[in-house]
Amino acid sequence: MEHKHQYDAQGRQICCTQTEKVYTKAGAKDLVKEEHDKNDGHDHGHSDDDGHDHGNASESPFKMFVPSILSLLLLLAAITFDNWIPQEWFKGTVRFIWYLVAYAIVGFPVIKDAIKSISKGEVFSEFLLMSIATIGAFFIREYPEGVAVMLFYAVGEVFQTLAVSRAQRNIKALLDQRPDEVTILVDDRAKTIKAEEAQIGDIIQLKPGEKLGLDGELLTDNASFNTAALTGESKPDTKNKGETVLAGMINLNTVARVKVTTAYTDSKLSKILELVQNATSQKAPTELFIRKFAKVYTPIVVVLAIGICLVPYFFVDNYVFNDWLYRALIFLVISCPCALVISIPLGYFGGIGAASRNGILFKGSNFLDTMAAIQNVVMDKTGTMTEGVFKVQEVVFKPEFNKDETLKLVNAIERLSTHPVATAIHEYVGDVDSSIKLENTEEIAGHGLKATINGKELLVGNFKLMDKFGISYDVDPSSIVYTTIAVASDGKFVGYITIADSIKEDSQQTIDLLHKLNVKATMLSGDKTSVVKFVADKLGIDNAFGDLLPEDKVNRVKEIKAKNETVAFVGDGVNDAPVVALSDVGIAMGGLGSDATIETADVVIQDDRPSKIPIAINIGKKTKKIVWQNITLAFVVKGIVLILGAGGLATMWEAVFADVGVSLIAILNAIRIQRMKF
Repeated sequence: MEHKHQYDAQGRQICCTQTEKVYTKAGAKDLVKEEHDKNDGHDHGHSDDDGHDHGNASESPFKMFVPSILSLLLLLAAITFDNWIPQEWFKGTVRFIWYLVAYAIVGFPVIKDAIKSISKGEVFSEFLLMSIATIGAFFIREYPEGVAVMLFYAVGEVFQTLAVSRAQRNIKALLDQRPDEVTILVDDRAKTIKAEEAQIGDIIQLKPGEKLGLDGELLTDNASFNTAALTGESKPDTKNKGETVLAGMINLNTVARVKVTTAYTDSKLSKILELVQNATSQKAPTELFIRKFAKVYTPIVVVLAIGICLVPYFFVDNYVFNDWLYRALIFLVISCPCALVISIPLGYFGGIGAASRNGILFKGSNFLDTMAAIQNVVMDKTGTMTEGVFKVQEVVFKPEFNKDETLKLVNAIERLSTHPVATAIHEYVGDVDSSIKLENTEEIAGHGLKATINGKELLVGNFKLMDKFGISYDVDPSSIVYTTIAVASDGKFVGYITIADSIKEDSQQTIDLLHKLNVKATMLSGDKTSVVKFVADKLGIDNAFGDLLPEDKVNRVKEIKAKNETVAFVGDGVNDAPVVALSDVGIAMGGLGSDATIETADVVIQDDRPSKIPIAINIGKKTKKIVWQNITLAFVVKGIVLILGAGGLATMWEAVFADVGVSLIAILNAIRIQRMKF
């Protein structure tokens, strides 16, 4: 099938470029896929059987360097025969053919790519610049320099391929977490099948050390799992019968049986893998700018090079065409934007890979940039800074109300809610009495629940709910530190239930690290103000507000943004959707628990550890720092050598350093982030 050239919405070509070539050779073409993949009628989701050349990805580094080594040996021999051990036979045609062979070994693929690019409309490619510069060097009989330029360019391409391949392997390490096969039980007999063939309801037998292939429900009484593939943490997680276990978890101790509850393609791990693969399609502003810049910059330099060669003819008395052509060729070699167009996306891929290894998923490299500039982290309390595991502390009902009967009614109405408070009441009271019939049930956002039971109206919620319905009470809510559930029946105040939550063990560390990063922490919660203040004071949170409705949270975030400060909101990504939409970055905690969380948030922290928030900011800062180091290095060095080359003060050797040398330094700098610990 004939290849069709691809262009983005602005008309810029987005295929057959130097970047795509290097990434394809590294077996990492999926890292540069764009939005057009979704609409071009092809399946770009695979990487092994799509007809592209992925051979180099599996080659050893030595094999990839073989053409360059052969060219280098021929070049060194030729220079020796030219300068150090002169040979009578090494002249004229023999000398030319010798250098031509040394050149062709590394130059033919580049010239071939240049011709392909031109035939598809991409005239001003790096392939063309290098071809013109090196063929021009042969034209003016500067054979050694022509070979050297192409040789070092080829070496640079191999290093680029190896660096990209490393970035791909780091991300692929996450993508390979799901096993291809699973063992299911059919009539109590083990049968191994492909994971994608498993059906919902099948029973998987999981031996110690094996990795679960699909999401399911644990049927064994209990089992311990390594969840590193999902959370970045290898600490064992013990699951009990009936609990959900997820694809990618490794069974640690005993043979376990798991009932499949989710199709292979819909598993939590599949969603995470899809998120990681798609993350590279969301480009950071810096990356988009460099792409646009290179498209304009390269043709301008070509025009300037032509000018350097021809314009002096009209102004210089002793004009020598070959001398000015040599200067123009130097100018062209220096102009190649390799250091920018390869090292910058590589830096962002490294950042995304580093984050995923730490159990943090960025939905795009643009969010790495945004996180680096975050000035405020606004967080929910329950489930974010606290465990979200509530326990009933005390029940204070008026004596005229039967405590046990009232608790049964409260338990019945709370079954309508998934809030952790409702769970605490269920655990305290026990099973719901099925004989209790609820009518006219209603959940009042930010207040609580209302229902009619046996003709009497039951209200269960906070004290704002009591105020809303004009229920008078003889209790001062602010004097109660714990979370309080007020109860009213038939227009009369019954009493209240206190519920306590515990602070997560790494919450204090989180706030300390945020302050070290000069990031302000604010807690917004629908919980009562006294509880919110208590937690905030204990942790040293800068600002804390309780008794907030969803719209109140939005207004608080608007107040921060009105100061022209950036905001990251940390919550569950569902109930706080308006705040997430308003913030610069929405961060979801405990992304394993909710598909909606993964869909809603910009950044997903795969476990419930708030200490991952400052780590995410640090990764963003380090990534941005490395990217700008590369941009500065490339512009400064190229700028200096461009000026020297135009003035005749730089040779082709300096041009080679300004192009390939700077590219290699930038690439080595970009891959540093893949080795960093945060």
